[in-house]
Amino acid sequence: MKYYVVDAFAEKVFGGNPAGVCVLERPISPELMQQIAIENNLSETAFVYKKEKGQYDLKWFTPGGEIDLCGHATLGTAYVVANFVDEDVEKMEFSTLSSILTVVKKGELFEMDFPSRMPERVDVKEEMKEALCGAEIKGAYLSRDLILELENEEAVRKVSPDFEKVLHLADGLGCVVTAKGEKCDFVSRCFFPKLKVNEDPVTGSAHSSLIPFWAQRLGKEEMRAEQLSKRGGVLYCTNGAERVMISGSAVLYLKGEIFVSE
Repeated sequence: MKYYVVDAFAEKVFGGNPAGVCVLERPISPELMQQIAIENNLSETAFVYKKEKGQYDLKWFTPGGEIDLCGHATLGTAYVVANFVDEDVEKMEFSTLSSILTVVKKGELFEMDFPSRMPERVDVKEEMKEALCGAEIKGAYLSRDLILELENEEAVRKVSPDFEKVLHLADGLGCVVTAKGEKCDFVSRCFFPKLKVNEDPVTGSAHSSLIPFWAQRLGKEEMRAEQLSKRGGVLYCTNGAERVMISGSAVLYLKGEIFVSE
């Protein structure tokens, strides 16, 4: 199968979040997908199978297992499809565990249509404070991930979690820290030790919750977000009633072939 590594939510290589993208000539088993994801050792590997032009099956695997939604690997897949599979396609529909996801190519940006997942407020627990090594938590919220609001952008930038304690948090698949931004609307960092990824560089799926969360607080429907990992990333966000739009650019790092058999 053809294999690509794409830096998503980046304008140049070594930025954003690298995603592996495997272009399948035929469907393969989930067990083989998992083995390939472990071998690739990226936060996510996407597997895309073309049904017809503009319509594709898409699955995402971390080294720790299959997941139901991934933003940066969807962006990476759209980049690969638009550049190497169906080179003149502008609108792509991906059949996924999170239903049909639509991506539209708009110049250098890829706009993804994702479900909106407004988090609900929960109590701040001692285990949350311990996981963040004493960082002050303004509020705790839960959707797929546990979202912890911190005092300001600097607090998000400086937080140094105890990943063993994050791993054992009862709430959430991932732990996301966020705050109002200084030069953008909001910032975040995302930790996923439960998926064998301590810190994810840029996490589109977490913004399914962060976008409605901050839209409500800021009174804005159009927002610019930054993820403050070492690699960093920029996401252009639009809030809707039941969907959110997440846009970003991508660049190619690697293309090659994988030789495996079942």
